[in-house]
Amino acid sequence: MAAANILCQPTKPMQLTSSSSSAFHSKISSNSIFKHLNPKWASTSTTLSRTELGEIRANLFHFASQRLPKSSNSSGVQSSWMQDNSTYSANVFHSGNGQVPLRSMPHSTPAEVSSVQDLFDFICSGPLLEKVGLTTEKVSESIDKWLLYGSKLCRLFQLDELFLTEPQKVRIYHYYVPVFLWCEGEISQHMSRYKEGEDVPPLVIGFSAPQGCGKTTLVFALDYLFKITGRKTATISIDDFYLTAEDQAKLRESNPGNALLEFRGNAGSHDLSLSVETLTALSNLTKEGIKMKLPRYDKSAYNGRGDRADPSTWPEVEGPLTAILFEGWMLGFKPVPPETVKAVDPQLEIVNKNLEAYYDVWDKFVKSWIIIKIKDPSHVYSWRLQAEIAMRADGLPGMSDEEVMDFVSRYMPAYKAYLPTLYSEGPKGSDPNHVLVVEIDEGRNPILAC
Repeated sequence: MAAANILCQPTKPMQLTSSSSSAFHSKISSNSIFKHLNPKWASTSTTLSRTELGEIRANLFHFASQRLPKSSNSSGVQSSWMQDNSTYSANVFHSGNGQVPLRSMPHSTPAEVSSVQDLFDFICSGPLLEKVGLTTEKVSESIDKWLLYGSKLCRLFQLDELFLTEPQKVRIYHYYVPVFLWCEGEISQHMSRYKEGEDVPPLVIGFSAPQGCGKTTLVFALDYLFKITGRKTATISIDDFYLTAEDQAKLRESNPGNALLEFRGNAGSHDLSLSVETLTALSNLTKEGIKMKLPRYDKSAYNGRGDRADPSTWPEVEGPLTAILFEGWMLGFKPVPPETVKAVDPQLEIVNKNLEAYYDVWDKFVKSWIIIKIKDPSHVYSWRLQAEIAMRADGLPGMSDEEVMDFVSRYMPAYKAYLPTLYSEGPKGSDPNHVLVVEIDEGRNPILAC
C-alpha cells in the first residue's frame, strides 16, 4: 500500500492569475493585501510570486520537534499526505525529534491557468462554508484573507502556489482556512465577554480526532496561521500527560492481563494532576513576560514504552496567550453505561471507570470544540499502516503490519464504545454553538455530512 499523499496527487493543477473581465476580480484587485502579495496583481496575466521559507523554519522549530512523532513506536502518525515514498527523504525538514513535510513533488507539465474567479467559486463550494458561518458574500468581502492565508500555507508546506493540484486546493481552501476562520470567530466572541482592561484568559480550543486522521497537522497549520496574524498560542496534547515509565509499570502490574492498560493510551494511563496543573497555569498566562514550560513525552524511550521527556527539553511559552490548542484522540470521551462497555470488550470496564475523572482535568477547560468525525474507525488501521510503510520506505524503523494491527487494536474498543456518544451528544458540558464537527473521508478531507 502506498503512503497517503493527499497534496501531491497528480490531479488537475491550478495557477492563479488576475482576470480583469470579472466583476469579482475588479472588486478585489485594488485591495491592499492583494497588492502586497504581488504589486502587479491588478494588471492582466500576472501571477502570485513565490517567497522565501526561512521565517518558517525558525518560528516552527520547537513545534515541529515536539508535536510530530519521533519513531515508529509512537502512538501518533507522520504527516505523510504531502509527499510520496519516492520523495519522502528529500522533502522532509528534520528537526531532531520529529519530521515536518516541507516540499511538494516537482512538476513536469506546465501549469494550467485559471482566474481568481475560479478560486472564489472553488472556495464557495467547500463543505464547511456554511458550518463555519460563512456565505459567498462574506467570502467576497474577506477574499484578501483567504489569499493571504492560502499563500502562507503553501509556503509552510512548500507547495507551489502557482500549481496547486485539486487535493492541495481542497486541503487548504476547504479545510485549513475555513477552520482557522472559525477559530478566529470563536476567539473574537470569547474576548468580547470581557471588559476593557480586564485580563482575558486564552481560549482553550479542543481538537478531538482519531489517530492518524490528520489532527496534528491541522493544529500545526493553525498554530502557524495564528503566529503570522500576531497571536500567541500554545499547543498541547493529551499525549504530553502520559504517566512516567515507572507509573506505567505500576498500572500494568495492578491490571494483569488487561491488554488495554498494558501500554499507554487509554483512560488511566495519564497523569491527571499534571494535566490540571498545566492547563491551569496556561490559562493564567495573560500578561507579558510570564513564562512557563510545556510538558512533553518521549515516546521512543524504553524501546517504545515511553517516558516523560527531561524537563530541560520542554518548550517554553510566554504570555499573553490568545488561545491554547489542545488535541487528543480521546478528548471529549465520556463514560457510558456498564452494559455498553461489556458488550464491546469486558476489559474496557476499568477504562470506563477511569474515564469518570477526565472531565474535570481536561474537558472542563475546553470552551470551543472541533470534532473530526469519521464514518468507520477501521480507517485508523490503514492510516497507521500508511505511516509505518512510509517510514520503512525511508529507511527508518517501522512496525510490521502485524505490529500495527496489535497496536491499534488496543484503542479500537474505546472508539467503538465512545465515538457514537461523542458524535450524537458532543463532549460533556459543551455548548453546541461552539462545537464544529468536521466529517472527513478515508482520504482525510472534509465532506458534506449526510
